[in-house]
Amino acid sequence: MDKNINEASLAQFDAIEFVPAQGIAIPEYLSRHYWWAYIHPWAVAFFDHLWIVNLILLGNYKRLRDAALAEFTPGISGNVLQLACVYGDVTPRLAERVGADDMLDVVDVLPIQLRNLKRKLSAASPVRLLNMDSSNLELPSGCYDWVMLFFLLHEQPAEVRARTLREAFRVVKPGGKVLIVDFAKPRSWNPFRYLWCVFLAVFEPFALDLWWNDITDLLPTGWRGATLERQSFFGGLFQKVVVSR
Repeated sequence: MDKNINEASLAQFDAIEFVPAQGIAIPEYLSRHYWWAYIHPWAVAFFDHLWIVNLILLGNYKRLRDAALAEFTPGISGNVLQLACVYGDVTPRLAERVGADDMLDVVDVLPIQLRNLKRKLSAASPVRLLNMDSSNLELPSGCYDWVMLFFLLHEQPAEVRARTLREAFRVVKPGGKVLIVDFAKPRSWNPFRYLWCVFLAVFEPFALDLWWNDITDLLPTGWRGATLERQSFFGGLFQKVVVSR
């Protein structure tokens, strides 16, 4: 990884826990719409259980997790950036696949989420926890082999999502890949196409953007002709997309 990365931005566990990065404010949309899911300590304690995550994803958590992890060959994946902490065990399992000379960096704007993730990682995990905003990364361009966005985009307003994607493609190396796992528009025969949209409209106010817009329409200008590999799950309600730079 580029040695010129600001050392304050790459604070290790204790620095992240006790001295969050200066000037990183909680985005307004998070405070307004997701305080109950990610910000309040009770929310973190309640939601970060595999059975609850699996329930929210209608029994598809393990399948989606394993589909994402299948992209990372153990020991030879290169440097990986995960944008946003996620509930469940995606990150600890991903850390097991990172090579001895490589690094997994996890970015989150919420210190409470970074502290919670630290609790799930072993002391030997090759992971750095970075208190940053995914839409404004303080990281150099072209320094990661992989950038993973696991159920992040549906939680962001359109303008924030666009900036996050621009940043993701900025920091990935030439020849690197961006992995997206998130919601998608279900097939017409899928009953959740009609039932789940009500749930999303109430609890995930930005998620339906991923129903009405194909993921290719959300990519930064200049990337819309990039090579894409797609996989659909659960009648199209979920998608995995790998974009090659």
